[in-house]
Amino acid sequence: MIYEKAPAKINLTLDVLHKREDGYHEVEMVMTTIDLADRLAFEMIHDDRVEIASENRFVPNDKRNLAFQAATIMKEKYHIKKGVRIHLNKNIPVAAGLAGGSSDAAATIRGINRLFELKLSQNELLEVAAQIGSDVPFCVIGGTALAKGRGEQLKPLPSPPSCWIVLAKPDVGISTKDVYGQVKLDHIKHPNTSSVIEALENQDFLKMCANLSNVLEPITTNMHSKVEQIKSKMINANATGVLMSGSGPTVFSLVLKQAKAERIYNSLRGFCSEVYMVRMLG
Repeated sequence: MIYEKAPAKINLTLDVLHKREDGYHEVEMVMTTIDLADRLAFEMIHDDRVEIASENRFVPNDKRNLAFQAATIMKEKYHIKKGVRIHLNKNIPVAAGLAGGSSDAAATIRGINRLFELKLSQNELLEVAAQIGSDVPFCVIGGTALAKGRGEQLKPLPSPPSCWIVLAKPDVGISTKDVYGQVKLDHIKHPNTSSVIEALENQDFLKMCANLSNVLEPITTNMHSKVEQIKSKMINANATGVLMSGSGPTVFSLVLKQAKAERIYNSLRGFCSEVYMVRMLG
């Protein structure tokens, strides 16, 4: 049995630059991993198939599951005739803007590489990742990075200053495609990505928090008022930095002191069923 950890990510910035000829949007974003993770175990089986085993009823066990897709691509590409059973222990909320599915796919790429002793290079792993989804290449590497293109062009960055993160996911469904479909490029207020990178290089927590920005946040907030309500609660509780991650609906707050993080966490638990308090990893 081979084990892999699949950490969630948050966006410190998310910018949309233009619409590409392939129909996707050109993005520029700073992402970092956090200490909220799914755990996957991989076991070889004799039947030539992919099996997903999970106790979470929201996790599909077919091609809708990105880990299933990753395993299928790896088996086909590297002519693996034996099957794999993937035990998926889900801790990251589903469809939350935290790249849970992408991180599971990335962990599967790494896990199958180890399980079948393929000895693939990082570039070969990233090549598979890019076929599955925009966040998957970042999740293969983890840490902190500037992502460009569709998300597959990665430049590693210094880790953020150590801090606490409180995340709250409202009980609303978000379609990433619908959110990107409402992007109006001439109305975007672009993030100051270079300031966030400078803050990371200088380990400047306050400057990092002051420049958190996500161009998708106003769109998702307009679709779901509860996102704005969570954000307001965090700001009123004196969180140093507050932002929605990805296309949402999860909102996170960054604070230095554990006592303040606990206050924010407790203030949100009655308002929101999925609230988490974790540390930065990236």
